[in-house]
Amino acid sequence: MSSSDTPLPPVLRVRELGVTFDTYRGPVQVLSDVNFEIAAGEILGVVGESGAGKSMTGAAVIGLIDPPGRISSGTVELNGERIDGLRGEAMRRIRGRRIGSIFQDPLTSLNPVYTVGRHLVETIRTHLPLTEAQARARALELLEEVEIPEARVRLGQYPHQFSGGMRQRVAIALALCAEPQLIIADEPTTALDVSVQAQIIALLRRVCREREAAAMLITHDMGVIAETADRVMVMYQGRVLETGPVREVLDRPTEPYTRVLMAAIPSVHERLTRLPVPEIGSAAPAPAARVEPVTQAGPRNGKTLLEVRDLGKEFDLSLGWLERVVSRQPRRTLQAVDGVSFKIRQGSTFGLVGESGSGKSTVARMVAGLTVPTRGQVLFDGEDRFQTQTDLRRRIQMIFQDPYASLNPRWTVERLIAEPLEVLGLSTDPNETAERVAQALRRVRMKPDDARKYPHQFSGGQRQRIAIARALASQPEFIICDEPTSALDVSVQAQVLNLMRDLQDEFGLTYLLISHNLAVIRHMCDDIGVMQRGRLVEAGDAQEVLDAPQHAYTRALMAAVPDIHHAH
Repeated sequence: MSSSDTPLPPVLRVRELGVTFDTYRGPVQVLSDVNFEIAAGEILGVVGESGAGKSMTGAAVIGLIDPPGRISSGTVELNGERIDGLRGEAMRRIRGRRIGSIFQDPLTSLNPVYTVGRHLVETIRTHLPLTEAQARARALELLEEVEIPEARVRLGQYPHQFSGGMRQRVAIALALCAEPQLIIADEPTTALDVSVQAQIIALLRRVCREREAAAMLITHDMGVIAETADRVMVMYQGRVLETGPVREVLDRPTEPYTRVLMAAIPSVHERLTRLPVPEIGSAAPAPAARVEPVTQAGPRNGKTLLEVRDLGKEFDLSLGWLERVVSRQPRRTLQAVDGVSFKIRQGSTFGLVGESGSGKSTVARMVAGLTVPTRGQVLFDGEDRFQTQTDLRRRIQMIFQDPYASLNPRWTVERLIAEPLEVLGLSTDPNETAERVAQALRRVRMKPDDARKYPHQFSGGQRQRIAIARALASQPEFIICDEPTSALDVSVQAQVLNLMRDLQDEFGLTYLLISHNLAVIRHMCDDIGVMQRGRLVEAGDAQEVLDAPQHAYTRALMAAVPDIHHAH
């Protein structure tokens, strides 16, 4: 056999990998017997819920586990060469040069005082023997390769001048700087809109094929895995449950846990009564979920609780008066919302969808009374939101995207939930307040004892439950939910969505749900509005709009949705 016939070793081979953290209570095993390999040009998707060990596996491969954590067993090989024992400078030479990394939030991994060109040039010159001019030329090529328009101009701009999707392209260009053999992408599309996400997925696939680079794609989005990966590895509690070709694992999973995980994902094509939820520590197969008939989707003839009429918001982006006079620049304005009108029936859920910058959150802030409209009206139960003397804060509450950012970390859960009761004068007696806090926690399926804890002591899904309990404390009729599940794992998302549906049925709540996840919108909403560049381009019954979209933009959004049942 000639040397050319010898099969090449996989780019990455991990064998019997174990990671242990030494704590004062003794060693804690967080990864056990992890085995996998990735060939050149192949993308391996790694999925599982929070705490499954996905990111820990990626960190172990690139030597980013700091004490008290350590690799306690097994081997990591890059092109047949062991790298798990490398330390310090030896490992740093491999990171960036032979292994590139792409992280979830590019804004936190890019230095805000460096231009994008400087980021790229410094990284290139660190790993490759090129002059400043050669490195700059290569940086320009990389920006063009990741499809950033006007790349030459963009080299001189700063990270804050780029959109989320463009920053993620810069992060991919940085990862490709030294032509690595392996790319580790940790949740690279979580924070992105559906259309931008589709572009990043296509870009990652193309780069791996053209450069023959291996990629490890860590994500909790099974749709992204279906669209991007060649093989998928399912992890649970620090172990690998099953690995195989994407379509095989998604269509015919062998493990009960994988079957429940698949069933917990809302589909953009059908609406279920409830999403099955994997029980922690349980391997029970998913209960059968019934498709909900369209006729049962919310009260068709309910009274109108909220009406938005010809709503508009203009932001002034001009320089100060004196600077305008000196520079002779005219006033600059941004029409963020332009002539938006819709109605929300009592007891129903209205979904607002669209890309970043489409005006969804600005509409939500005006409905909540946090931003004053330039024109138009927000009518709540027949009263003008901005003209009435009635305090509507008790009747309208808001749940935000990131519960950790919206909950004061120095306050206990009890104080967080009690605050709206005290501010709105709904409770003056400490015993009554404590009872209402306990009642709010029970409503979101948490223990009254949790009231004594702080936000950092809870998982992301539990923190979102606390945020919902806080919103429910004043017994509102209307709740604005701004991307309430976008940062959550599949199974935790299913729990929160089921909880929101249960609370709606129990208390007759009305929701305005803002999301870029069309599958979540399909699962939750009775009616939807589609926004593009500040305008409402399509609105109507959710099932009708999603099944037969009339506007070209809605059709483009639907086409961009990564769906586990219709990929590859």
